[in-house]
Amino acid sequence: MIIKYQCVNISSVHPRALVEFYNEKLGIPILEFDDNYDGVSLGFIQGAPVIVIWDENKWGKSSEGKVNFIFSCDDLDKTYVELKEKGVVLEPPQIAVWGGKELPMLDLDGNKILLLEG
Repeated sequence: MIIKYQCVNISSVHPRALVEFYNEKLGIPILEFDDNYDGVSLGFIQGAPVIVIWDENKWGKSSEGKVNFIFSCDDLDKTYVELKEKGVVLEPPQIAVWGGKELPMLDLDGNKILLLEG
């Protein structure tokens, strides 16, 4: 049976730019690097689930639709300012219909990213 959640695969026609976005803009560490930016793993803890970015030009699409990532941060207002300073296009944090504070954005390939405080 299933024993572990391994990763989520994202294919991109611009894998280098997507890796740089997640690493340099959002600050997600690279855990396994590839010089060709094909199969680069990003995450926070070795052995925990990761994001793997593949070269779509080489392997084709790894999924049929876009991905929706949910990340946590300690201070959404501060994170918003930091991301704006790094050139990330996004609107200020907002209160969601469920009552929590959230910061939505898109990555370079149109995948949804939602930052939550806490």
